[in-house]
Amino acid sequence: MTKIEIAAPVAVQTVASHPAQPQEPKDGARALSESFAGLSPAQRIARLRQMIPGKITFTTGFGLEGQVILHWIAEGGHDIDVVTLDTGRLFPETYELWAETERRYGRTIRAIYPQNAGLEQLITQHGINGFYESRETRVACCHVRKVEPLNRALDGAQAWITGLRGDQSAHRSELSIVTLDATRHLLKLNPLFDWTREAVADFAAVNDVPINPLHAQGFVSIGCAPCTRAISPGEPERAGRWWWETEDKKECGLHLPRA
Repeated sequence: MTKIEIAAPVAVQTVASHPAQPQEPKDGARALSESFAGLSPAQRIARLRQMIPGKITFTTGFGLEGQVILHWIAEGGHDIDVVTLDTGRLFPETYELWAETERRYGRTIRAIYPQNAGLEQLITQHGINGFYESRETRVACCHVRKVEPLNRALDGAQAWITGLRGDQSAHRSELSIVTLDATRHLLKLNPLFDWTREAVADFAAVNDVPINPLHAQGFVSIGCAPCTRAISPGEPERAGRWWWETEDKKECGLHLPRA
């Protein structure tokens, strides 16, 4: 247990106060990731809750992975803040699933919305669908609707739980079960990092976890409605996100490395 009891949030806090030792928190996250490798995702969540004395936040977009993680949090009775970012451009099916999920697990999912001033300025400058014009305008939209709200969602948290899987994209394969968000000064747990989509889907089916009906229509990775399409057989999992862009690392900015 000595490796696990690295007091991760305390170590992370030393990044700002002791810049001469920037590697220590990263080394701690790496050791923690190795110690979590032999645990199931549900056990990883429980172990993190045991280790972290303060606030843990789980952010969900109601995708397949998020639904399964929420199932484990609810079934385990864990004191973990469950948050979603309502961009204002989600599919109707996503809002319906949101309500169904709250009924299924008997808990309210906290919603964070874009700041009015930033959103109004964005639309005034680029138009309601300006994100189709260039990658720069799309990234600006993601920043206003997702990245800035995420920063508020994680305010005060010592650890962050996400639904990332390593096989979702080349970029995400470079991550691990536990990583360090050095700018936000918190640990990031990806409990499903080493699971396949098929394994997640099988678990959801066996345990009657509510999922988005759009998955059955080819929508594998579901985000904002204007920026998501169904994929064809053989296409990469995230090919349906921002499909008009050609970059390999198509991310909204939530999970990019932060210096």
